[in-house]
Amino acid sequence: MEKIIIDTGDSLSGIVVGGRWQAVVKMLPESGVVIITDDNVYDKYGIDFPAFPVIKIRPGEGSKTLSTVGRIIDELLKIGADRSCFILGIGGGVVCDLAGFVASIYLRGVRFGFVSTSLLSQVDASVGGKNGVDAGLYKNVIGTFRQPEFVICDTTMLSTLPANEYLSGLAEMLKIALIGDAALVEIAEKNYGAIMERDRHLMMDTVARTIKYKASVVAEDERESGARRVLNFGHTYGHPIEMVNQFQHGFAVAAGMELAIHLSFEKGLLDNNNKRRALKLLDQYGVVPDYEISGKKMEELISRDKKRSGNSVHFVLIRDIGEPIIEKISIDELVGFYSTFQKNRKT
Repeated sequence: MEKIIIDTGDSLSGIVVGGRWQAVVKMLPESGVVIITDDNVYDKYGIDFPAFPVIKIRPGEGSKTLSTVGRIIDELLKIGADRSCFILGIGGGVVCDLAGFVASIYLRGVRFGFVSTSLLSQVDASVGGKNGVDAGLYKNVIGTFRQPEFVICDTTMLSTLPANEYLSGLAEMLKIALIGDAALVEIAEKNYGAIMERDRHLMMDTVARTIKYKASVVAEDERESGARRVLNFGHTYGHPIEMVNQFQHGFAVAAGMELAIHLSFEKGLLDNNNKRRALKLLDQYGVVPDYEISGKKMEELISRDKKRSGNSVHFVLIRDIGEPIIEKISIDELVGFYSTFQKNRKT
């Protein structure tokens, strides 16, 4: 078991990797706890939940809406949750996003923590203090920055994930490897079988490595005004692909990473050997999906991107494995590259 601390200066968040999730009861107050989860997680693990009120949502990205937030808040009011309450999210990325967002705004903010049940959540959504919901086709445009008091990442829970959910999480892990941990790239290249078999000890190590990198970035730049932008590698193209094709998040990010790798090469930042190595890694794990999105729709959605600044976007490229760089690139250039890439791919 390993504990990783995110210290932003204003708050401390403890991430426990490898411990059994049932130990969460030792980290909770004796009363006033409300659990937020989804139907699937409750069906698998609900029998072992601590004895507190439970609010369930429907699984999936479709629940990340203000209407769901309103329903959860109505339930909290019915329960009589006051400012001393503690919200515990037990679930994957959607549950953690919603639980953190509700905790950030309910009665102007209450305490909260997570039991992270999916790989995507363990390496990404539950770590770092971003909490939010979608608005139509626009992802996470309503949200807050607020750190959970703790996150428990029990890698034994990964064994119950459907294959596509596990692969979606692996895509985000590969993202961290490509932008911040060249040694993790090598581990992924050499341990394909064990990773795909969800070897508990190997996954404890890789999840912890991923979280350590993200923790170091978040501690430096909690509110994404500079260094934290590197974590958006693959997201500028990925979010539009996700929303139009209704993909799971990691697969869309992988498609976005493929585009960003090619753009990095076209701009002369990434040499051919490292371009091929990065693309081979994504191909090895089979995380880049077939997708359809027109250049016009891509332009429309990138224009609504949270990272947009005027007519440009803070775009993440790589100049080597483990070496990201952020450039302001015009929306016209991004859309032009995308359209050319798609045209060449089809010929």
